Amino acid sequence: MMRDKKAARWTVLMIVSFTMMAAYFFYDAMAPLKGMLERTQGWSSTDYGLFTSSYSWFNVFLLMLFLGGILLDRKGIRFTGGLATGLMVVGALIKYASLAGILPAEGTLFGIRNQVLYASTGFGIYGIGAEVAGVVVTRTIVKWFSGYELALAMGLQVSIARIGTGIAYLTANPLAEYFKNVPGLVMFGTVLLIIGMLAFLIYNVTLDKKLDRELESAGTASLEDEFKLADVKLVLGNCGFWLITILCVLFYSCVFPFLKYAPDLMTNKFGIEESWSGVIPSVLPLGTVLLTPLFGSIYDKKGKGATIMIIGALMLVGIHALFAVPGINNWVYAVCLTVLLGISFSLVPSAMWPSVTKIVPEKQLGTAYALIFWVQNIGLMGVPLLIGVVLDRWCKIGGAGYDYTIPMLIFTGIAVLSVIVAVLLKREDARKNYGLEKANMKR
Repeated sequence: MMRDKKAARWTVLMIVSFTMMAAYFFYDAMAPLKGMLERTQGWSSTDYGLFTSSYSWFNVFLLMLFLGGILLDRKGIRFTGGLATGLMVVGALIKYASLAGILPAEGTLFGIRNQVLYASTGFGIYGIGAEVAGVVVTRTIVKWFSGYELALAMGLQVSIARIGTGIAYLTANPLAEYFKNVPGLVMFGTVLLIIGMLAFLIYNVTLDKKLDRELESAGTASLEDEFKLADVKLVLGNCGFWLITILCVLFYSCVFPFLKYAPDLMTNKFGIEESWSGVIPSVLPLGTVLLTPLFGSIYDKKGKGATIMIIGALMLVGIHALFAVPGINNWVYAVCLTVLLGISFSLVPSAMWPSVTKIVPEKQLGTAYALIFWVQNIGLMGVPLLIGVVLDRWCKIGGAGYDYTIPMLIFTGIAVLSVIVAVLLKREDARKNYGLEKANMKR
C-alpha cells in the first residue's frame, strides 16, 4: 500500500506543508506593519486588534470550524481541502480589495471604519479556509502516518508551516517598501495562497485518490463513511478531549496574539527601528523548524507527551513574566527570551497534536480537531482585541508610544492557567490510561 512506502508518505507531507506555509505567511504578513498602518491608514491599536481578531469571527460565531470538521468526516479530505483552500484565496482577494481602495474606504458601519471592516471581513473568510485547511492537513497526516513517524510528521508539518511565519516577519517591511504600499504585500501573499491551493489540488487527484482506491480494493472500510453525527456527543463527553482543548486555547493565546504585537513591542520597549522590528520575532518560528520535529521524534520513540506539555507551559510563564519586567530594554535580552519562547512553542505542539489521536477514536478525529481549532479561535479572536484595547486605553506614553507591561502580564496570567490544565491532563492520563506517556511508534 502507498502509505507503507516512505517516499510516498514524505511526499504527501511536503505538499500539504507547503500549502500551510503559504497560509501562515499570509496570516502573519501584516503583523510587522502595525506602525505603518497607523501612520499611512490612520488605524489605531484598537483597529489593528479588531482586524487581527477578525480571523476568527466566522469560525467562532457561525461555527464554521465545527461544520468543517463534520464535513471532513462525512465528505473526506479531497472535497473539504479543495473548499478550504479556495476560501483562503477568496478571503485574501477581499482583503486586498479593501486595502487597495477598490472597495470604499470612507465612512463607518457598525461603528467601524469601512476599510477596517472590509479588510476584517476578508481576513475572516480567509480564516475559515485556513483553519479548516489546518484540520484537513492534520487529518491527512494521520491518514498517512498512523503507526509510523506520526509525531515527527506532525512536528515537521508545523515547522515547515512556521517557515512562512518567519519569512513574513523578516520580509514584511522590505516587501511593503518594495511594493510601495501594504496592498502590494497582500497581493504577494495571495499569489502564494493560489500556489498552495494548486499544490493541494494536485495531491487530491493523485496521491489521496490512489490511496483510497487501494483501501477499497483491500476491503478496508472508509472511516470517513462510518462517521455518524451521534459521534459528536461521544467527543464532547470525553474529559481528556476537553483538557487538551483548553490547554490548546490557553497556550496558543499566549503565542499567536503575542506574535501579532511582538514587532510593536520590540519598537516600543527595546528601541528597535520599525523597519527591523520583525527580525527578532522571526527567531521564534524559524527556531522551531528543527526543534518541533526533534521533540516530536522523542515523543514517537520515548513517550512522555504529558510531561513535555507541562514543561513547555511552565517555560511560557517565565518568559512572559520576564518580558513584563519594566526597565530592561536591551535587545540581547529580547533575543534570549524569544529563543526560549521558541523552545516552549516547540515542546507543547509537538506532543499536543499527536496526543489527540490517543484520546479520540480515528473516525472522530476530523470533528475532534475541528472542535479544538474552534475553541482555539475563541482565544485568537478575543486576546488580540483585548490587547489592542488595553494599549489604547491604559498604555499610551504621551501619544508617542506604548508601555507593554500590562499586556505582558495578561499573557503571563493566561500561561499560568495553561500549566494548571497541563497538570490536570497528566493526571487524567494516569486515570484513563490514554497512553500520553507512552511512545507512538509500533515496535
